[in-house]
Amino acid sequence: MNRTARGAVLGAAFLGLLFDGVELGLMPIAALSVSKGLLGAGFTATAGGDWFARFTAALMLGAAVGGVALGNLGDRIGRTRAMGLSILFYSIFAAMGGWVQTVEQMLVLRFLVGLGVGGMWPNGMALVAECWPGASKPLVSGVMSAGLNTGILLLSQVARAWPITPDSWRWIFQFSGAPALLGVLVLVGLPESPAWLKSRGVAKKKPTPLRDLFAPGLVRVTLAAIVISSIPMVGAWAASKWMIPWADKVAGASNAEYKAATQGWWAIGAALGSLLGAQLAGWMGRRRSYLLISVGASTLTMAMFQLTAPLRPGFHGVVFAQGLVATLFFGWLALYLPELFPVAVRATGSGLAYNSGRFATAVGVMGAGVLFGALGGDYPQVGTICAGIYALGIVAIWLVKEPEV
Repeated sequence: MNRTARGAVLGAAFLGLLFDGVELGLMPIAALSVSKGLLGAGFTATAGGDWFARFTAALMLGAAVGGVALGNLGDRIGRTRAMGLSILFYSIFAAMGGWVQTVEQMLVLRFLVGLGVGGMWPNGMALVAECWPGASKPLVSGVMSAGLNTGILLLSQVARAWPITPDSWRWIFQFSGAPALLGVLVLVGLPESPAWLKSRGVAKKKPTPLRDLFAPGLVRVTLAAIVISSIPMVGAWAASKWMIPWADKVAGASNAEYKAATQGWWAIGAALGSLLGAQLAGWMGRRRSYLLISVGASTLTMAMFQLTAPLRPGFHGVVFAQGLVATLFFGWLALYLPELFPVAVRATGSGLAYNSGRFATAVGVMGAGVLFGALGGDYPQVGTICAGIYALGIVAIWLVKEPEV
């Protein structure tokens, strides 16, 4: 593959993940406006938080299913085709959200958007890794992970310029359908992975049965990998993301752009964290870095909900720091999760762990929604309690061995 083609692959995959990030950041910033607009007189603060949890859980469940189904499709029909289809999935179904009439219709669409969100990651990462085999693995992992958070940052700046309100929110969903053009271009014009093309003529081994991952020699590693993957994902969506609807509620309609500014500060920190996570793990070692990230993420999340609040001086500084530290996990996972497994079961094992984390996130977010209702819509209380999820990493990391690299 020549230099131009490799550049096109890297650019398309980065953009695909950037718009993936737009979809991930969409509901945290728009959920209360959507709920108010669709529920009308039936809207309450508790109902708004409950629907935020439901929309988030639907997206995470869709991402878990899409990560498995569309990831497998990439092995069968090619990386670029599966990536193009993933982009079309999340773009078209997101745009359809601009015409929904009920919260239930939006809930179904968020699940369908999640299918594309989940499928983009494995196909984009595989395509780049196979087209840039000599590149630094930590650098590539960091840049691609940063693409997601750059998308969240982009969305926040758009929403600051054109605030999302209960009377004006449909446009943001229609706007999020624009990447469909990228999906078409990927399908018709992006070069395919040479490694995948070569593999079509090679006799393939039978796929690793999942039961092999739960055999006596691997069951502990598999379960530990699921746990260490689940903790940062559940923490991010069941704890951290409540800060944005909280900012929306506190700032109110008179300061509608404040929630977008809050998401923007978080996204800047998250983009840096995504780049630095793998490097930190390589410098400090797997266990020590994961342990310290767990301590930092839980402490900063609790501080964000208890020691400051929206509109107070310093709130956005804490949000930035929390975003940076909490997303160090994802650079860490992208680089080191596959190394927990022997080569023969590496792809299957790491894929199972990552997608199990997404399933756990859907359950965790729904649990946070129930807690939100039980506490009468108290955002700081919910965020503080759920921040304890990050602290579980202090114990969980000792379930796995330091890898031999």
